[in-house]
Amino acid sequence: MILQEFGDRFSEVSTELFTNMAASSPRNSFYMFDASKLMKLSEMYPMDFNQTERDHLKRELEVYYEVVRQDDKFLKLKWLADLSRLMVNTEKHISFRYVYRLLKLALVLLFATATIERCFTTMKLVKSYLRNRMNDEYLNGCLLGAIEREALASVKDEAVMDRFQRMKSRRGQLC
Repeated sequence: MILQEFGDRFSEVSTELFTNMAASSPRNSFYMFDASKLMKLSEMYPMDFNQTERDHLKRELEVYYEVVRQDDKFLKLKWLADLSRLMVNTEKHISFRYVYRLLKLALVLLFATATIERCFTTMKLVKSYLRNRMNDEYLNGCLLGAIEREALASVKDEAVMDRFQRMKSRRGQLC
C-alpha cells in the first residue's frame, strides 16, 4: 500500500533518485550502503560529477565504507545530516571529498524536495475551488504570503499600509 502511494506520488526518475540516496544512509550501521547505487546517483548529476571525479568517487567509496564501519563514532548515526557533521568533525570530509560532495548533494536534494512539497501543499490550500479563476500574479502574491509567513511576521502592519497607500491614489486613507 505504501509503495503504491509512493509510486503514484513520484515519477520513476524521482523514485530511483530517492532509492540511490538511501544507499548513503548511516542508519543501522550503514545497512543500506550500496556503492553501485551511489555511483548511479553521481551519474544522474553530470554537472556535479564529471567522469574523472566519478572514477575517484568509486575508489573512495570502496575505502570509505570500511573506514566508517570500523569507527565506533559512525555506528549509531541515523540521519544524513548527522553523518555530514561527523565527517567534518573527524575531518573525513577531507579524506573522502567526493563522498562528502555526494552526501552534500543528497542533503540539498532532500531539503529541496521537502520545500517543493511544502509549496505544492500550500498552493493546493490557496488555489481552492473558489479561487480557481485567479490570475497568476494574484496567485503568486497569495502563495508568497502563505509560504514565507515566518519572514513576513517581522514586517510591521504600518509599513505595509504606507507602501499600499503610496502605490496609487486612494479614495480614503488606511487607518
